[in-house]
Amino acid sequence: MSGGVVWITGLPASGKSTLAARVHGVLLDEGRASCLLDGDEVREAIVPRPGYDPRGRDDFYETLARLAALMARKGLVAIVAATAHRRAYRERARALAPRLLEVYLEVSPEVCRERDPKGLYRSAGAGAIDALPGAGLDYEPPRSPELVARGGEDDAALAAILERARSWSAAADVCSW
Repeated sequence: MSGGVVWITGLPASGKSTLAARVHGVLLDEGRASCLLDGDEVREAIVPRPGYDPRGRDDFYETLARLAALMARKGLVAIVAATAHRRAYRERARALAPRLLEVYLEVSPEVCRERDPKGLYRSAGAGAIDALPGAGLDYEPPRSPELVARGGEDDAALAAILERARSWSAAADVCSW
């Protein structure tokens, strides 16, 4: 049985990692085969580390989409928390995955700037970052996401994601590569 990919997208500081961690935690508690691919963590693990220039971003999101699809084909629910600011990145992930649930965190740029836990918007405002989605780099929201969430603490969105993910993944305790 194939798993699937839950791709959580939205502006930086919209709550992608929070929602993804919540989904993953519940699935783990239920003994379901899942993995969390946080864009920031995956970027740190890739050698050589991809840049933030257009080519680096293209390569990074291609790699992330392929990794998520591989895990899904092995029966896991791959939960991806990544901005993926271009629709083309998310469309590519959909084309590669056996199943994909696109979750859009619809959070205003003002709220994201207020949250700014990593100081990204502050750095962009100071000129230290010149290509941050939502601050100097366009973010292309999904045209027809399967689910719209209002941030990482959206309980209704969490329930909807879990319902879909449970249909993809039986309880499992082994993952074979």
